[in-house]
Amino acid sequence: MIVREAVVLLVLAFAALALPKSEEKKDRVFDRELSDKEHFQNEHHNPQYDHEAFLGEEAKTFDQLPPEESKRRLGLIVDKIDNNNDGYVSREELKDWIRYTQKRYISEDVDRQWNQHNPENEEKIPWERYQKLVYGFLESMDPSEAERDSEGFSYKQMLKRDRRRWSVADSDGDDALTKEEFGHFLHPEESDHMKDIVVQETMEDIDKDNDGKISLKEYIGDMYKGDDGEEEPEWVNNEREQFNTYRDKDGDGFMDTEEVKNWILPQDFDHAEAEARHLIYEADSDADEQLTKDEILSKYDLFVGSQATDFGEALARHDEF
Repeated sequence: MIVREAVVLLVLAFAALALPKSEEKKDRVFDRELSDKEHFQNEHHNPQYDHEAFLGEEAKTFDQLPPEESKRRLGLIVDKIDNNNDGYVSREELKDWIRYTQKRYISEDVDRQWNQHNPENEEKIPWERYQKLVYGFLESMDPSEAERDSEGFSYKQMLKRDRRRWSVADSDGDDALTKEEFGHFLHPEESDHMKDIVVQETMEDIDKDNDGKISLKEYIGDMYKGDDGEEEPEWVNNEREQFNTYRDKDGDGFMDTEEVKNWILPQDFDHAEAEARHLIYEADSDADEQLTKDEILSKYDLFVGSQATDFGEALARHDEF
């Protein structure tokens, strides 16, 4: 059923609930402005993080381009990043570009979904219309399947969650969202007044025994679902140490709501700054703390694997060139 598939995709995008392969690590940190990939995976540097950080959403299509065309487009993007046209990309210029690619992705995603749910471009989308478009199929679904399907997914629970998130995004309380409010609904992690709902949804996802806190077992179980007899990856043990040393700040064996918030919505870490520093460190062959076009092109594989290009995707965008 097409509608059902669309809802599943929407749910996965909203809640980041896709189950990882047993050896992969699922990350819950929402303030990953650059990529939904781990920067370091299984203790090894993950170049896909850099690709999405530099190329942004366009990293998904980058691999479809021939290498020479990709390099040509990468060179054009470098010219855009060099705002003062001095022939060098500074850390600030790189950081600004990375933030720009992320904001563009969010803006385009809101535009796309706004047009999809509001083809007449009315001033607001009422909840009743949104519910009918996204969840109308529930009326004809078997009640038991709507409550929880064969894979354990609950459409009714997702509807309840969306209804709550909608109400928080609805700043004027008229049960209809403007485009700005709709953006808060789609990307709650980007708005300060929505962040509590992000924490609440995360708690609900992980807190399987509904005791209002997250145990070590629940924390690991959300990231890793190994098969019987399967050797546990080393990163799983590292995550146990992270939980005990950094996540569970009061040492009571659990993460409460505030500790979860500090984990998934860190306030003291600038991902764009960190990624810009990392890219310069990797590509700055003369150690002058800035990059020339030649230095960037010589590290082609690094940058087409970064969020500075939104790059994989920026390289495939016609409007960039």
